[in-house]
Amino acid sequence: MAAAGIESFLHEERCFAPPAEVQQQARIGGMAAYTALAEEAQRDPEGFWGRLARQELHWFEPFQQVLDWSAAPMARWFSGGRTNVSFNCLDRHLTNGRAEKTAILWEGEPGDVRRLTYRDLHRQVCRFANVLKGLGVGKGDLVALYMPMAPEAAIAMLACARLGAPHSIVFGGFSAEALRDRLIDGQARVVITADGGFRKDKAVPNNPAVDEALTDGACPSVQDVIVVRRTETPVTMTPGRDHWWHELVEGVSEDCPAETMDSEDRLFILYTSGSTGKPKGVVHTTAGYNLWAHLTCQWVFDLQENDVYWCTADVGWITGHSYIVYGPLSNGATTVMYEGAPRPAKPGAFWELIEKHRITVFYTA
Repeated sequence: MAAAGIESFLHEERCFAPPAEVQQQARIGGMAAYTALAEEAQRDPEGFWGRLARQELHWFEPFQQVLDWSAAPMARWFSGGRTNVSFNCLDRHLTNGRAEKTAILWEGEPGDVRRLTYRDLHRQVCRFANVLKGLGVGKGDLVALYMPMAPEAAIAMLACARLGAPHSIVFGGFSAEALRDRLIDGQARVVITADGGFRKDKAVPNNPAVDEALTDGACPSVQDVIVVRRTETPVTMTPGRDHWWHELVEGVSEDCPAETMDSEDRLFILYTSGSTGKPKGVVHTTAGYNLWAHLTCQWVFDLQENDVYWCTADVGWITGHSYIVYGPLSNGATTVMYEGAPRPAKPGAFWELIEKHRITVFYTA
C-alpha cells in the first residue's frame, strides 16, 4: 500500500468503440454528436432544455418560462406549462402507431408471463384511476405502494400520475416500522400492497407488514388498503378498510381523462434510506422529472423503436421509477419487469430470460 492510500496496479487504457453500423443508427452517433449536444447545453441551457421539452413532451398548455429563479434558492421549471406524465407515457402512444405494441412484458419467478400493450395498459390504468377516485382520492392526495415486482405496481403509479395524486413507493423488503414512518410523514391516504410476491423460490408476504404498520391507529391518515392477489397466501382483511384489487376493478369504466397538471405539481415522493438519520422525503415534480427520465433513458440506453429493454432494479428505488416505468414508457419502449432474483437453484435465470424474450438492452448492477 502506497503512503497516500491504495495504489492501483491496473492501468487500463484500451478503448472499445462500437461498430460503425451501431454508431450510424444511434441517437447520439459518436463523440462529435455528443460534444455538439453538450456545447449547445452549455452555451444556452434554457434554450436547450426548452427546445427538448417542447419536442419530447406533450403539453396541454405551453410553458412561458423555462427556468424561474424568482423564488431563489428554489427553482421552478417550465413555468405556466400544463402536462400529465401518465398522458405522456400512455395516451400519446395510442395515436402514434404504438397502441398494439407491447408496453410491459412481465415474467413472474415461477415462469408465468403477462404482456400488456399500450392499449391494454391504458385501459387498466384508467380503470384503476377510477377505483382510486371512487375511494375519494384526488389531486394532491398521497398514495403509498408497498408491493412486489408486479405489473400492478406500474399500473398504480401511472393511475396516481393520471389523477395528480403523488405516490410514495416503499420497497417491499423494508420493515413494518420503516413503512409506518413513511406513511406518517407523508400522510398517506391509501396504501396499495399485495398478499406477497415470489422471490428466490419462496412466497414472500407483504400485507402482514402493512397490518403491523397500521396497528392501533398509528397512521390515522390511511383510510383504505388495496391488496393485489398474487401468491394466494392467506391474509387477514380488515372490514371497511381493506379491499381486493381484482374486486375493486371489476366492471369499472375504462374512461378516465388525465388531469391537467402544473409543471411543478408533485409527481411522487421517494424517501432516502435513512442511513444518516431519519429518512427524508424527496419530492419529484411533474415536468422536470418527466423530461429528465425521458431523455436520460433515450440517450444512455440508446433506445430504438424495436428494442426490448430490461432494467433489473425494483420499482421501490429511483432507478426503478425512472428506468422501468416512466423513462421507457414515455419513450414508447417495451419494458421488461421480472419478479424474482438470481438464486443458487437457477443461476442462469437472467440469461435465460434474455434469450427467451429476445431482450436487446440489459441494464443491471
